[in-house]
Amino acid sequence: MAEFTSYAQGTPSWVDLAATDPEGAKRFYSGLFDWSFRDDPAGEGGVYTMCLINGKSVAGLYEMAPDQQAAGTPPHWLTYITVANADETAAKAAAAGGTIVAPAFDVEDAGRMTVVQDPSGAFVSFWEAKKHIGAELANEPGTLVWSELQVHDTDAAKAFYQTVLGITTETADMPSGPYTTFMVDGRSVAGMMKISEDWGPVPPHWDLYFAVEDADATLGKAAAAGGKAVVPAMDIPDVGRFAGITDPQGAMFFVISMV
Repeated sequence: MAEFTSYAQGTPSWVDLAATDPEGAKRFYSGLFDWSFRDDPAGEGGVYTMCLINGKSVAGLYEMAPDQQAAGTPPHWLTYITVANADETAAKAAAAGGTIVAPAFDVEDAGRMTVVQDPSGAFVSFWEAKKHIGAELANEPGTLVWSELQVHDTDAAKAFYQTVLGITTETADMPSGPYTTFMVDGRSVAGMMKISEDWGPVPPHWDLYFAVEDADATLGKAAAAGGKAVVPAMDIPDVGRFAGITDPQGAMFFVISMV
C-alpha cells in the first residue's frame, strides 16, 4: 500500500466533498471505490466524514452549509495543498493577486487552513497539517492519484503558484496542447492545462483523479448508481485510461487506470 505520513510544501494532499446529501454520497462512493466511513464531530453539531480504505483516510465529505445551498452553490470537490504555514501562505496569495475566501483558521487540532480563489478564478485550500496530514493512502485504487488545474491563463496561474508555494514547473507539448507539471523537490505533484474553447463555458477549477483498476468498468458502475459520464473513457498514451464522472448530486471527478 502507498502509505503517507507527511507531505512536502506545495503537494496536493487532501480532497473533500461538499454534498447536499451526505448519506447519498456515502452510498455512491462506497459502491464505486469500496470506501468505508467514520463520522467525526465537527463543531456546533456538525459532522465531518472520513472516507476510509483499510482504516486509512483517503478523502472527506460533509454536508454543505445551508447558506451555500440557498445561494445555489453546487456540490463540489475541493483540493487541499500542504503548506508549512497557512497564515503566511494566505498573505503571499493575497499579495500575488489571489482572493482570500476564508482567512486562516484552526480546524480543531487537525490543522490550520485557508481557502483562496487564485487569480485565474479557481478555488483551492492551503492546509497546514497538525494531527491530520492529509490522505494516509494515495496512488492506489480508490485513492487520489493526480490533481490538475484547468484555467484560461496558464502563465498567470503558473506565476501565482510558483510565488505562493515555491514550486517549480515544467511544460511539455501534448496532443491536447501544452501541459505544465508542478514540481516539488524534483517530483511531479500536479498538472495544469489550458481550458479549450470547444469545452464550452467551463470555469477555472482544480480537478482530481482517483485511481481505479478499470476506468471503463468504473464508469459503468457510476452510471448504474446514478452518476453520469461527462468525459467518455479514453487513453492517454503511456499514462493510462481515464474518464470524467459527475456523481448523483452533480460533483465532478475523474478516474484513471494507470499504465
